[in-house]
Amino acid sequence: MINMISPKKIHRCAVEKGWWESGRSVPELLCLIHSEVSEALEAYRNSIPEGDKGCMSEELADIIIRVFDMSERLGIDIVEAVNKKYDFNLTRPYRHGGKVA
Repeated sequence: MINMISPKKIHRCAVEKGWWESGRSVPELLCLIHSEVSEALEAYRNSIPEGDKGCMSEELADIIIRVFDMSERLGIDIVEAVNKKYDFNLTRPYRHGGKVA
């Protein structure tokens, strides 16, 4: 299992920093996650060096932070869900579904 900060702590920080004062809709939360994915793509496209502001690792971390925050707010045990999905993926055949990418 990956040793990382908990979704509970991530969400608590977001609440303490005022990001939940007016509430947020699920579409808004998903758009925030999407915006972080877009920033990761831009980090890649612009070859931002690791350690610099806006680098790939920072943007990928932001994606996880947004997912943790959202899942905790919605009462979803995301760590359990990831573990369950991982276990299921282990049972799938090689390149299941015939997808190219």
